[in-house]
Amino acid sequence: MAKQFASQGDMTEKTISFTEIGRDLWAFTAEGDPNSGVIIGDDSVMVIEAQATPRLAGKVIEKIRSVTDKPITHLVLSHYHAVRVLGASAFDAPNIVMSEKARAMVAERGKEDWDSEFGRFPRLFEGHESIPGLTWPTTTFSDRMSVYLGKRRVDLMFLGRAHTAGDIVAHVPDANVMFTGDIVEYHSACYCGDGHFGDWPATLEAIRAFDLDAIAPGRGDALVGREKVDSALDLTADFICSTYRPVAQAAVRGGPLKEAWEACRAACDPKFSSYAIYEHCLPFNVARAYDEAQGIDTPRIWTAARDKEMWEALQG
Repeated sequence: MAKQFASQGDMTEKTISFTEIGRDLWAFTAEGDPNSGVIIGDDSVMVIEAQATPRLAGKVIEKIRSVTDKPITHLVLSHYHAVRVLGASAFDAPNIVMSEKARAMVAERGKEDWDSEFGRFPRLFEGHESIPGLTWPTTTFSDRMSVYLGKRRVDLMFLGRAHTAGDIVAHVPDANVMFTGDIVEYHSACYCGDGHFGDWPATLEAIRAFDLDAIAPGRGDALVGREKVDSALDLTADFICSTYRPVAQAAVRGGPLKEAWEACRAACDPKFSSYAIYEHCLPFNVARAYDEAQGIDTPRIWTAARDKEMWEALQG
């Protein structure tokens, strides 16, 4: 029998916060669970990230309705992962936006990702029976596009590979606030199972170059003030480098995955073991870092069979 994932036993309800991080800009956070963002324009609302099910999306909509009655016209999905996109139908938004690469990844591996994430982290799929199917965008772009909510402009941008190959961010210039998706986390482990370790630090520096006043990260608390923004960027970069370096050293000298796992734990446990979902992410992070160090540029698709194979290798 495959080892149980750490999050399969995590059934504790998280406390939701709804924090204004700029004028009419809100971060929906829940103690390390997936965040959503809300951008209120002159005549409409844009939501960033849909949550994993329509029922969970309803909690975001409830918070939106506590601050505005304007219609939700745009839903922006920073990448393809199931916990971010499968609640989309609840918003009934006529415009659903992803990067071209993220849409391609829905087609390539969206169903497998849904199945694997549901098995790994059941609490995040409350009301899963209401999911109508895979979420497909109505609009895609390659590098950059701007959306106008009345006079308020939102710039959607691909700044580089990181958490996935298709991550995008949403920047609101009039407030200098960014919604980063899972490129940035705060006191929450980065899930790197579909990531690009070699590119991720440069993508973080591209975000830093905006000299932002606030960030809504993918997981963890909203970050208001440049000191907190810089701290989150630094912590995320440290997590990525501290994970990859010991695994790569083991991989290039021909060591087995178990050796890489033990080296990663020795480097990361003292610094990050208190982070949300750390134990859940670690095996996937090690497996992906090991592959990347061996020259596998495109992350392999996760399936139940691959999960089992990974656990057997980690157990030696």
